[in-house]
Amino acid sequence: MHISAIHTNKPPMLKRTLILTLLLSSLAVPARAIEGGPAPFDGELQRLSEILGALHYLREICGSNEGQKWRNEMQALIDAEAPTGDRRTRIVASFNRGYRGFQQTYRTCTPAADFAIRRYLDEGAKISREITARYAN
Repeated sequence: MHISAIHTNKPPMLKRTLILTLLLSSLAVPARAIEGGPAPFDGELQRLSEILGALHYLREICGSNEGQKWRNEMQALIDAEAPTGDRRTRIVASFNRGYRGFQQTYRTCTPAADFAIRRYLDEGAKISREITARYAN
């Protein structure tokens, strides 16, 4: 993923989106789980996966025109972390839970959906920063 510049005159949500994208792209965490066992950050990784699933659904119904962006971010996370077995199943299930949870609740964009998007962008960025700070070399 290549981003040439981040301009400060972007709307706040777009800046948060760019920050989250940059953080996710830096999550090629070298502190991977030992031979399929859980990594010390798996709880945070599952929560981040759930957030990505929610964003994938919510951003689409709120007209962001991002296409598969959040699904692609999830795939990049899986590719970087390379989980196998039950660990992979849990991470993917978290993404699907985030997506389906909002799919069952929202059919159109509402103020509550917009609020959830903002909250999840902030939380996802925070989790990404914490994982990177604690476990990346």
